[in-house]
Amino acid sequence: MPAVQFRIARPTDQLEKVVEFYRDGVGLEVVGSFEKHDGYDGVMLGLPDLSYHLEFTQHENGSPCPAPTEDNLLVFYIPEKEARDAIARRLHDMGYPEVEPENPYWKNAGVTITDPDGWRIVLQNTEGLGSK
Repeated sequence: MPAVQFRIARPTDQLEKVVEFYRDGVGLEVVGSFEKHDGYDGVMLGLPDLSYHLEFTQHENGSPCPAPTEDNLLVFYIPEKEARDAIARRLHDMGYPEVEPENPYWKNAGVTITDPDGWRIVLQNTEGLGSK
């Protein structure tokens, strides 16, 4: 495939809280941002290589942002269990505790957490699992 970048974009009514969750809690880097572009503010967060990143936007007039089902997940594969646990502790201390995953598979080596908008992430430890 000739694509050079992959972005997942979603709206939010809580841009500051969502950025705090993914930047300060998960540990993603802010790789770009914009303000007042046709009424939108936005922040892109990603991994250091910039090939994949998340974009969160907020319109000045707001927009409804219902969360998906509890089994729509953004999964972060983390090789070291200690690093995964440190992220989970940091998010817990920020007010985002672990929640029970809908699919029990994610309980085996993962920690499921709900972000400020109700979307779920999984911090999946890959130690001994390869990258599966």
